Amino acid sequence: MSSAKFNNIINSKTPVLVDFYADWCTPCKQVTPILKVVKESLKENVRIIKVNVDKNPEIATKYQIRNIPTLIVFKEGAVKWKVAGVRPESEIKSIIKQYID
Repeated sequence: MSSAKFNNIINSKTPVLVDFYADWCTPCKQVTPILKVVKESLKENVRIIKVNVDKNPEIATKYQIRNIPTLIVFKEGAVKWKVAGVRPESEIKSIIKQYID
């Protein structure tokens, strides 16, 4: 993904949850089904994208991704929440709900 495309996505008025991951990362694989449930619950109120840190090192560096998985919630281009590690669906949903208009 290009930096320009990424910036375009995160500048949305709708909260955007970005999952920074790598294909070789075992905990990262646990995040995918959790995010699927979050998306099914919040529907069009959130956009969820995955960014592979190995394929997008410039984006990972810009947002200081040191550990994966890392989840970041953006709204209108601003970082609203950032956490490393696998988080429960309930926590992720409650964070995102704070930024839904």
